[in-house]
Amino acid sequence: MAMRKSEATWRGTLKEGSGTMKLASGLYEGPYTFSSRFEEGKGTNPEELIGAAHAGCFSMFLSGLLTGKGHAPTRIFTTATVHLGAGPLINKIELVCQAEVPGVSDPEFQELAAQAKAGCPVSKALAAVPEITLHAALVK
Repeated sequence: MAMRKSEATWRGTLKEGSGTMKLASGLYEGPYTFSSRFEEGKGTNPEELIGAAHAGCFSMFLSGLLTGKGHAPTRIFTTATVHLGAGPLINKIELVCQAEVPGVSDPEFQELAAQAKAGCPVSKALAAVPEITLHAALVK
């Protein structure tokens, strides 16, 4: 199976320091700081990248499940809102999905969306998060 690598460098103290995160593919490299993680400063943060990974993984997994049942999706759009609480601790992730899937009934779609939430590799990796919610809707 494939192996993926990312890297991060941090320089300085927690509050005054700064760092960069980089994907090995070279498609993303960006700064992060105390402010971008715990306040509203410019730059990214680990939670934002976790959210992107979770939304992407869920969408692909759901596509595979739908396709396997004979319902090729036209479009799956998913957001993942990662809540960072005291500790700090990721205490909640909210997945919101809108999908265009010709020919699938809502009950079947909901069942497959729940399977994707439980079965995608990133969901499994995030099993320690106390609450992961899903709101999935079919759209035309």
